[in-house]
Amino acid sequence: MAGRWRGRRALVTGASNGVGREIARALAADGAHVLLPVRDRGRGESAVRSIRETMPDASLELCDLDLADFATVTSLGENLCAAGEPIELYVINAGIILLGDRERHVSADGHELHLQTNFLGHAALTRELMPALREGSARIAVELSVAAARGRLDDLEGERRYSAWRAYAGSKRALGLWGVELARQNALENWGLGVNLCHPGVAPDTGIAAELRRRVPGGELGMMARLARYLGNPPARAAEPALMALERDAAPGSFFAPGGPFGLSGAPRERRLFRSLRNDREARLMWDLTEAAC
Repeated sequence: MAGRWRGRRALVTGASNGVGREIARALAADGAHVLLPVRDRGRGESAVRSIRETMPDASLELCDLDLADFATVTSLGENLCAAGEPIELYVINAGIILLGDRERHVSADGHELHLQTNFLGHAALTRELMPALREGSARIAVELSVAAARGRLDDLEGERRYSAWRAYAGSKRALGLWGVELARQNALENWGLGVNLCHPGVAPDTGIAAELRRRVPGGELGMMARLARYLGNPPARAAEPALMALERDAAPGSFFAPGGPFGLSGAPRERRLFRSLRNDREARLMWDLTEAAC
């Protein structure tokens, strides 16, 4: 896609490290002006330095965002929309998983921390950014995880039975269902957006995958931990499904993921959506949940 995004404005959440940083790097290399909304300015500045080591002229801009605090979500949305410039590329990528921490954590807004950071905060941000997204006829990539295939919806707040893995998987499934409904609402309301879903597979040396590798096989993550030791993509390859989701003129709500075994590694390709995300009623429920919760 060399040069396709030159001069376009892109926003990538979770771009301070891991796969998100590589997505931002690739978009900047293609000439996009990339907004990096970060919770930790120090990590954000480190990401900017890393990208500019190989691309001194990369057009990058840090801004403040804590997805676990709706007040900062609203502030960022208002500031970007007030600037009067369109957002043409939008990657919903940021995510947390507090593996090894048995305590259930709650956001400033009273929601379980994985749920708000991975799902509700992104839904709220998308709503706040909608004027700028529509002005830019934005292409949106909703970044999921292989965990979305197994996540449960019956206790998303983790009030009855909590584990970090359960909370993470549920939040990613909820995000995926919401993304499916976002694509449907876009078509119904003629918003002019392009909405696709994706997941990066496993990048063993970054973020969540690094946590998986530190787990003892047979523990909380079982087979996933064992697979993560041997399969996976380097970070730049793991970024490619999101880039393909932005680039491809596919049917709304298409799904892009690694083409290798179990979807954990390999070159990206279009794949069938996880069965867990093919329920229209559940997708609408997740949409309604965000309307009520944030």
